[in-house]
Amino acid sequence: MSRPFEGINVIDITHVLAGPFSTYQLALLGANVVKVENPEDPDQARNTGPDHTLNNKNMGTGFLTTGSNKRSLTVNLKSKAGQKILTELAKKADVIVENYRAGALASLGLGYEDIKQINPGIIYCSLTAWGQDGPRGQQTAYDQVIQGYSGIMSITGNSETGPLRCGPQLIDFGTGTTAAFSIASALFHRERTGEGQHIDGCLTDMAFVLMGAQITGAMRTGRKLGYQTPDRGQATHSEYMAKDGMLMMGASNHRQHSRFWKLVGQPERANKSYDYRREHRAEEAKVLKELITTRTAQEWEDFLQDNHIPAARQRTVEEAITDPQVKHRGTFHRYEDGSPQVEGVYTVPVAAFKYKSDGPKIESPPPTLGQHNEEVLKELGYQEEEITHLRNTKVIG
Repeated sequence: MSRPFEGINVIDITHVLAGPFSTYQLALLGANVVKVENPEDPDQARNTGPDHTLNNKNMGTGFLTTGSNKRSLTVNLKSKAGQKILTELAKKADVIVENYRAGALASLGLGYEDIKQINPGIIYCSLTAWGQDGPRGQQTAYDQVIQGYSGIMSITGNSETGPLRCGPQLIDFGTGTTAAFSIASALFHRERTGEGQHIDGCLTDMAFVLMGAQITGAMRTGRKLGYQTPDRGQATHSEYMAKDGMLMMGASNHRQHSRFWKLVGQPERANKSYDYRREHRAEEAKVLKELITTRTAQEWEDFLQDNHIPAARQRTVEEAITDPQVKHRGTFHRYEDGSPQVEGVYTVPVAAFKYKSDGPKIESPPPTLGQHNEEVLKELGYQEEEITHLRNTKVIG
């Protein structure tokens, strides 16, 4: 058996996070991903992260997060020679992913319609902030800008904090995941029909999809969306302070709700309808606030989970990633001996799923800038003297 995308050639002309994460997911599943960067202006992620020594080496943790299993080719696409290199790559490619301003690559003769002429079956994925066209088509943004624009910040936080930015870059990672799915779907469609595809993905679409449940409810009822706090519709689906810390409870459905009240010796509160639970929420919450303080958060987590009731004590990220379940799942890959220009140990995420066999895995560390220039160019048929000339004229750096 082989992984799903082995033999699939991907050109990655992306930067920062959403685009690189999409191609990273393909690379984990066997795709041959060549990351194309400007030698004088590489992926911004290479200079991003808390380790400034790595940033200065163009190996910042922002890049390490999504760089494994890829090869690096530096090309100045504004030069005719650089455009020729990309065109030669595109002839043999299955997928191109780019996330520059709408129309930027087309202005260089490297847009979808251009590449389609030399490779009709190409899957060309364009990722932008607002899409390829429309009133905002030429505007640009990052994750946090779209969090503000889309309203995500307006429903994140509480009356005391005011609107808050979500900690992780949910829109970027969501867009990257969706892009990988759309590419896989287009490849499957091509397998059946032989047809290529131009995929138009954007951060704002992802932001609204992430709020899909809230938006559907609000548009149906006409109620204005407010802060989405842990205080949900039922009291047993909320957070409470235990003896030593916060507990997040999720006794949401009828069976869980009834089981909980029976377990804590208050069976009279069990077997109630959803309407009843909503109407008596304040009453139940008052009882729960007192009850949960009688044990530590860990004691409640153990007790409730042992009885198949969703619950977890609130953890820090640093604490959560040391949980044995995380190691069991293989969510992270740990580089014990470092990699080129990265001394020491570092850890990167893998994927949010597993296969029984031949699933996502890391085989090579994130590449240094231009590490595979000669290797890739020779595969395209370039001779040593031609490569030297390209380097001397700063086409490839």
